[in-house]
Amino acid sequence: MEEKRNFETDAIRIQNERTEFREHSVPLYLTSSFVFEDAEQARALFADEIPGNIYTRFSNPNNTELIEKLCLLEGTEDGIATASGMAAMYCSMASLLKSGDHVLASRSVFGSTHQILNVLFPRFGISHTYVDLNKPETWEAMIQPNTKMIFVETPSNPALDIIDLEWLGKLADKHKLILNVDNCFATPYLQNPAKWGAHIVTHSATKFIDGQGRVIGGAILGKKELIKEVRFFARHTGPSMSPFNAWVLSKSLETLAVRMEKHCENAMTVATYLETNDEVGYVKYPFLPSHPNYNLAKKQMRLGGGVVTFEVKGGVERGRKFLNAMKMISHSANLGDTRSIATHPASTTHSKLSDQERLAVGITSGLIRLSVGLENVKDIITDIDQALNNSL
Repeated sequence: MEEKRNFETDAIRIQNERTEFREHSVPLYLTSSFVFEDAEQARALFADEIPGNIYTRFSNPNNTELIEKLCLLEGTEDGIATASGMAAMYCSMASLLKSGDHVLASRSVFGSTHQILNVLFPRFGISHTYVDLNKPETWEAMIQPNTKMIFVETPSNPALDIIDLEWLGKLADKHKLILNVDNCFATPYLQNPAKWGAHIVTHSATKFIDGQGRVIGGAILGKKELIKEVRFFARHTGPSMSPFNAWVLSKSLETLAVRMEKHCENAMTVATYLETNDEVGYVKYPFLPSHPNYNLAKKQMRLGGGVVTFEVKGGVERGRKFLNAMKMISHSANLGDTRSIATHPASTTHSKLSDQERLAVGITSGLIRLSVGLENVKDIITDIDQALNNSL
């Protein structure tokens, strides 16, 4: 039996077999289709009797390599790559739900996920109920006879709330529900939801998995029988990832561990500094002892992640002034980049929610979401400090 290797080694050494050219780095397969050996092979491929490539909307060697790597790193049986993170979120739900089904969803989810649940799914007769991540004792009572899926983010975007995945996995199994976990903020290096009972794990690979703000992509990973349904849905609706993006993301995984170690180290230092600044109302970071779910985060995460959220005293106007005063940190809607990025969720990513809805998920008017990059942490803190001083 082959000896089990460590995360970093698998992320680097899992790759497609070399071609006759003996390349060291996997080549790009920029082709829309593949040639059949004969009519019988074509028939067998379309009948799913044998493995192989037919058409890049269905599969491609670059996409296959990326998914094989992600499945091993996440501890899942199968998966597919999608064109974006939101394609992954949508397909992971729409492929497994039908009219009349009900979703139990944590209230703390990304703005576009709210739009899927609130606006798009009702068109198809799919309903939902929001539950509070910080009140797990209320969840079981919210399960309805037609509930089919539980969907959560942990840590959540942007409030960094944490849910007990082990408890949630047992709850899902008890009621025969599909547990779908968005693992974007943690990445496979910091957290593996399947280990705790998740049936589906979704990713926006655009974020930390890429890590350099270059490409858009997503992934849906999970149990083989569920991914079979997801693959059928995706094959016929077309949210496929391009081979180039799959190639980039597979190469990005080779440095994921070392990048996340530094992201987390910098984020912890920044969070600790922010707690000492009088112009900051509060700070949330999973590995700060002040985080309400600190012990739970330590249980199910390797490190605290690369995102810190904090409240700038002075509300919306102070928050905007702070962003305008930044000199080095980027003002962008992305996260997970080598470059530090600050966002004001109330006026951007979660602006479609009402004030009441934002407060319910911990998004206060002056909340800043800081994706801590790989710059020297002293320079990151210097920029935050001067922006706080110059936004008074």
